[in-house]
Amino acid sequence: MDNEKTCSSEIIETFKSRESHICIKSGNLSLPECDTPGIPGTVTQRTCVFGGARIVLMPITDALHLVHGPIGCASCTWDIRGSKSSDSKLYKQGCSSDLTESDIIFGGERKLYDSIIELNKLHDPGAIFVYATCVSGVIGDDISAVCKKAEEVTGSRVIPVQSEGFQDHNKTKGHWIGCDALIDNLIGTGNLEDETPFDINIVGEFNVAGDLWGVKPLLEFLGIRIISAITGDSKVEDIAKAHNAKLNIVQCQKSSNYLAKKMEKKFNIPSLKVNFFGIDSTINSITEIVEFFNDNKMKEKAQVLIENGLKNLDEKLKTYRSRLKGKTVALYVGGNKAWSLVRAFEELGMEVIMSGTKNGIKEDYENIRDVVKEGTLIVDDANSTELMKLLKKYKPNLLISGAKEKYIALKLGVAFCDFNHDRISAFAGFKGFLEFAKEVDAAVSTNVWKVAKKPFKTICKI
Repeated sequence: MDNEKTCSSEIIETFKSRESHICIKSGNLSLPECDTPGIPGTVTQRTCVFGGARIVLMPITDALHLVHGPIGCASCTWDIRGSKSSDSKLYKQGCSSDLTESDIIFGGERKLYDSIIELNKLHDPGAIFVYATCVSGVIGDDISAVCKKAEEVTGSRVIPVQSEGFQDHNKTKGHWIGCDALIDNLIGTGNLEDETPFDINIVGEFNVAGDLWGVKPLLEFLGIRIISAITGDSKVEDIAKAHNAKLNIVQCQKSSNYLAKKMEKKFNIPSLKVNFFGIDSTINSITEIVEFFNDNKMKEKAQVLIENGLKNLDEKLKTYRSRLKGKTVALYVGGNKAWSLVRAFEELGMEVIMSGTKNGIKEDYENIRDVVKEGTLIVDDANSTELMKLLKKYKPNLLISGAKEKYIALKLGVAFCDFNHDRISAFAGFKGFLEFAKEVDAAVSTNVWKVAKKPFKTICKI
C-alpha cells in the first residue's frame, strides 16, 4: 500500500495540501511529506532558524547570549532550554540589543558594539554569542565585523551566529548554524594538557532536567574521560578542547549529527550514535562504546555496570508495568525523540500508535518508520486543529509532547507528559528510566480521569 492510499483524507479532514503530511505505516514506502514551508493562514508549532541556533548554544553555562534584534526576539530567553548547570548560571541571563525604529532606519551596529562592551565589563563571560535575527539581517547589520572589532577591544571571545530567522522554514537549519559557530570559532582553539586513550565528547546532550548527570557516571565507571558535553553543562574552554577527543558519541542526532560529521572531517574524530533513553538503548550504547575502544578491562567493567544497572530494576518497574500494560501513546516531539522513545515505551508494555514531529526532515521520518509497528500513524508538522482531531479519533491514553500541546491534550481528556525542554525530571540511563516510568504512570493512572468523564465540549466541537 503506498502513500496515496494512506493519506490523511482517510484519517482526518484537513486542508488538501496537508493530506500528504499524514500517513499510516504500511511497508517501507510509508513516509509523510515533510520539510516544506507552512501553509499561509494556518498555525504551525514550528520555531524559526534563530530559535534552532539558540537552543543548541544556550546550555554553554559560562557564556552570554546576546540577541541582536527587537526585544520580542529575546522573549522567554531566560532558561529556555531547561538545561541544568553544576557551576556557572551566566547562560540564564537574557540579553538583547533591543533594536527600535530609529535603529532600523539608521542601523544598529553601534548599538550592538556598545552592548557587547557593556556586557563584557559587567560579567566577564567565557564568550559572548551574538545572534542575528530577521530584522538585523534585513537592515544589513554586519554582526561579524562588529564581533571582530569587539573581540579585539575586549580580548574576550565574541562569536557571531548568522541565524536570521528568514533563512529557512525549518529550525533544523538553525541547529546547523549553531554548530557552524562552534566549529568555525571555538572548537580547536584550546589546548588539552594531558590526553588519555579514552577521551570522548558527548555531542547533542543538552542536560535537560539533568539528563547528562545520568549518563556521565556510567561512562566514568568505564574509565572514559569526558572532555566536553556539547553543549549541556559545558564551559567555553571545555568545548575549545573538544578536538582532542578520540570519539564523539552523539545523543541528539537531530541537532548534532551535523557537528559530528564536521568534526570528523576537520579533526578526524569518529562518531557513534547513541541513545540513553530506555533499558535496551542504554545497554546497546554502552556496548557499542566499549566495542569501539576494544579494551579488555573496559569490557569487564561494562559487564559489571550493566548487571548493576539491571539489578532489581524489573522488580521496581513491576507495579508501573502492570498499570501501563496495553496503554497507547502518541508522540509529537522533536525529530530525535519521535523515534528514540518508541522502544522505551514498549519496555513499559505500552504501544505507540502515533509519532510525529514539528520540524522533521526525511531522515527523521525514515527512522520513525523503521522503529514503529505497521498501522502506526506518522504525522508531520500538525497544526492545533489537526492534533485535536487526531487525538479525538485515536484516543491515546497518553500524549508525549511540549508545553504548547499540553492543554490541547488535557482538555480532550488525554493524559500528558512533557519530554521537551520544560520537563523537570531526568530520564536518561537506568535510574532515569525508573523515573520515566514513574512519571508516565503518574500521568496515565491518576484518578482524575475517572472523575473527568468527558472532555470539554467547547474544544471538542470541531
